[in-house]
Amino acid sequence: MSAIDVRDLLKLAERSGSLTPVPAPLALDHAGTGEVAAADGMPVPPPRSAWLSPVVLTGCVRLFEFCGLILLGLALHQVLLRGIVPLAPRYVTAVLAVTVAALGLFQASGSYRMGALRDLSRTAAKLATGWSVAFLMVAAAMVLGKIADHYSRIWLLSYYVAGLGVLLAGRTAVSAFVRTQMAKGRFDRRTAIVGGGPAAEELIQALKSGGDSGLRIIGVFDDRGDDRSGTEVAGYPKLGNVSDLVTYARHAPLDLVVFTLPISAETRILQMLAKLSVLPVDIRLSAHATKLRLRPRAYSYLGDVPLLDVFDKPLADWDIILKGMFDRLVGLLLLLALSPVMLAVAVAVKLTSPGPVLFRQKRYGFNNELIEIFKFRSMYVDLCDAGAAQLVTKLDARVTPVGRFIRKTSLDELPQLFNVIRGDLSLVGPRPHAVQAKAANTLYDQVVDGYFARHKVKPGITGWAQINGWRGETDTSEKLQRRVEHDLHYIENWSILFDLKILLTTPLALFKTDNAY
Repeated sequence: MSAIDVRDLLKLAERSGSLTPVPAPLALDHAGTGEVAAADGMPVPPPRSAWLSPVVLTGCVRLFEFCGLILLGLALHQVLLRGIVPLAPRYVTAVLAVTVAALGLFQASGSYRMGALRDLSRTAAKLATGWSVAFLMVAAAMVLGKIADHYSRIWLLSYYVAGLGVLLAGRTAVSAFVRTQMAKGRFDRRTAIVGGGPAAEELIQALKSGGDSGLRIIGVFDDRGDDRSGTEVAGYPKLGNVSDLVTYARHAPLDLVVFTLPISAETRILQMLAKLSVLPVDIRLSAHATKLRLRPRAYSYLGDVPLLDVFDKPLADWDIILKGMFDRLVGLLLLLALSPVMLAVAVAVKLTSPGPVLFRQKRYGFNNELIEIFKFRSMYVDLCDAGAAQLVTKLDARVTPVGRFIRKTSLDELPQLFNVIRGDLSLVGPRPHAVQAKAANTLYDQVVDGYFARHKVKPGITGWAQINGWRGETDTSEKLQRRVEHDLHYIENWSILFDLKILLTTPLALFKTDNAY
């Protein structure tokens, strides 16, 4: 797809209200690699936070309310009863009981949904009712247990009034924040519909009638011609075919893809899924119009619309936060611990060959974005290959004597800890390959079908493939195939414990240097 095609695609999306024009817009680079550059007249999607999702926001609100109500109860005891009534375990138990009961009632009443967080007028009565019922439940338990006389009535009344005030004040602030962010489109679940015709129209109408689902439909993609599916479906433009959808998702935020094709269209669905499987998005199959009926728990739901889950994002919501914290914390500790080694390598590189100590190289990152990674320079300056068009081979004349050692031991990769702290890389993940890297004189993505599926997560300094011996030279398609298989296994089975296992095994794997030159 050419740059002008991408601009037209995003302009169509803008007309549907899914993008916001800005003075300094973006466009594809000339090679179509996914790098974005300025170009006049093209809309840009609103900025998105990688970690602040609706799930994370509602979780944070629960946590703050839980901690806030407990601290409030204990603080009131200290203010009102200090020196008069000791802070006995019974007071702590009462605070915990009221808080847990209240949060349970808030959850049951839907007070933690995004619509409730946005609109306080719809939630204030539920909060007041839940807080009051929680107090009544605990008070009833005190009376039935004949321990009510052991509690200060002034403290109980103060806790009730102050707690209600804190809840409403906190939700007022949350409501203002959510409304502001939603006006900028930052909590929308941006959704593409695949498949046109009546089935797509019915699905879109059902999603609209489902109320405040947080969805924002950006358009329709269909491999069929306009004579069969039309150029517009239920007021949304047809933006292209499935290949166009892949290109769109490389340049604009996309969270969800919903297929409206019937389950009987197995061949068409599989062909489309093969193309879309490279994207870090949720993929669902609409069960709205099908006659097949499964158990309710077999479906996920958008409002009242049943969907069958096909693919999930490898990392989402709290997983992104957990992995990001792990990367930066452990990365910083490793940087401090290995700084003497890095200093020694830097001195050796500088003293043994003229030129800079560090080598910068463009590589593919998350969702095919181009990132610049750092390495210790291992080649002579005039022979450096920034695009990695020619793989390094055994006894390669371009590699310096010091470079040969640091490449075999992977010490040349240590500066990438700065990329981890900066957020371009993870400690563990598929290795980022250079843009012109080849196996058997063929670009990597042309050797392995679905190669770019390994970019559904951030690349890493080390990975599952590397500790299993698939590091270094990839001079054959079989070697690259095995590396990609291991990368996809890691993506599908990610966990913090898996990351920790790979990190702890990496030093041992460095002794297997048969393919590393």
